[in-house]
Amino acid sequence: MRSNLHALDAELHVHIHELIQPGSQDLQALFSRDLEGAIPLANDTSFGVGYAPMSPLELLVLAAERCINGRNREHDHPAWGEDVKIMGVRRGDVTSLTVACAMIGRHIADIDDYLAEKVNVEKIVRELALQHGFSRCDVSVNAADDPSSGSIYLTVTGTSAEAGDDGEVGRGNRVNGLITPCRPMSLEAAAGKNPVTHVGKIYNIVAREIAESLVATVPEIAAAQCLMVSRIGAPVIRPALVQIKLAMRDGIPVDKVTRCVEDIIAERLSRVPKLIDDFVTGTIAVF
Repeated sequence: MRSNLHALDAELHVHIHELIQPGSQDLQALFSRDLEGAIPLANDTSFGVGYAPMSPLELLVLAAERCINGRNREHDHPAWGEDVKIMGVRRGDVTSLTVACAMIGRHIADIDDYLAEKVNVEKIVRELALQHGFSRCDVSVNAADDPSSGSIYLTVTGTSAEAGDDGEVGRGNRVNGLITPCRPMSLEAAAGKNPVTHVGKIYNIVAREIAESLVATVPEIAAAQCLMVSRIGAPVIRPALVQIKLAMRDGIPVDKVTRCVEDIIAERLSRVPKLIDDFVTGTIAVF
């Protein structure tokens, strides 16, 4: 908590109640069974999905969130909290971004100071919009504010979790950092799942990597979607189904790239044991 919320005093603001309980006996046995072999066994029958490439709007939304949260939080706009949400909508050539950024009270002198911080957020987002090719972009920061009545997005810790709006594992965020209802999406929230056998975590990453690799390495492919289905108790490197959907360039038939696609899938599946190690060491980000 100290490393992720710069305004939170972990000793003063947080009480930790340890309520960890044993999991299902059957799933514990399945997990132990996987330790006897080299390849972990899937602990659920589920699916993961991935796609590539991201759209310009998706890239803008992700860049804006990363810019706001990626600064030196102690010295660069310390009034901005880490609780940042961005909704992007495009209508033709007009784009609108609604930005929620929790402000931290002790770094703000008065209402004018608060409004100035909102302007600073808006300025950064507008600049990013221009850089991403969106010349017509409407930006609204903390849109529910009513300064005349004193109703503004002001917090102690920089997150609305302090008021009970904690969101647990996130409001549907997927492993690419976005919530994309018009894209193929898994129903699995990757955060909070065990990284060794839980396919809801593992397959979402692998499916994304397969889609990204197809677009990056096969020139004939303009866009790709990957869906992977697991079967409980089966080795995680042997999914029950891998479905690929491709958008080809210049009307090129799919069968021209079938072998390349199969090779990329096999190569990515062979990396799953290394992927699990990366999960455990924390080198893979999961939103």
